[in-house]
Amino acid sequence: MAEMDALKKEFSEKRNPAAKLLRPKDAATLVIVDRTGNEPKLLLGKRRADLAFMAGKYVFPGGRVDRTDKSVTVASDLRESEIAKLKVGMRGLPTATRARSLAAAAVREAYEEAGLIIGSSSAGATKTPPEGWKTFFAAGYAPALAGITFFARAVTPPGRPRRFDTRFFCIDASAIVERQAINDGELSGLEWVTMEGARALDLPRITRVVLEDLAEQLDNGSLDHGTNPVPYYYYRNGAFKRDLITA
Repeated sequence: MAEMDALKKEFSEKRNPAAKLLRPKDAATLVIVDRTGNEPKLLLGKRRADLAFMAGKYVFPGGRVDRTDKSVTVASDLRESEIAKLKVGMRGLPTATRARSLAAAAVREAYEEAGLIIGSSSAGATKTPPEGWKTFFAAGYAPALAGITFFARAVTPPGRPRRFDTRFFCIDASAIVERQAINDGELSGLEWVTMEGARALDLPRITRVVLEDLAEQLDNGSLDHGTNPVPYYYYRNGAFKRDLITA
């Protein structure tokens, strides 16, 4: 596949040695899929041109995991199959709490960047929501993780000025319970596009590759049943790697 060859080349390019020792930070991306029409549509937005990272690229909502994502009360939990896959190869101590925080971060970023609430009533929540989640809970919801599927993972190679260990999640658009006029300013021109439309946009290379992973998993039905092996892209000992994570 041409995109895979290009990604392999990009991962293998030598970069600034001073940045080599940067540890990847946990990050999460949420791909929201609308399957009500004849073909699936995905929500994408364009990053501002003045941003230091991936300026002008089209991306899915996402960002770094915050400390408070570990302590937020959820309305429904991740499926056990997703927790198990997220714990595979997790740096440090692999726990269900950390796995849950990755999915929670994806939900939070979709809210902050696109005003989309994926949740259920927070009436039964017993804890005061942590910083970063107060406006989400103020709308009357707690994050719902049950419908989220983990479908890809990628670690930025050494030598880059920023490094992330990004987990890519997807969820059906029917999980959106409310849309608000909220946007943190990082993304503009949010729109629903088909797979073919997404391929025509200026996407980061890794986004382009995981888009094909998603299309394959949607086509073969493994995504809906949580049986999908998760492609994992990383760089180790001078070589590009692609492994498959299974529960």
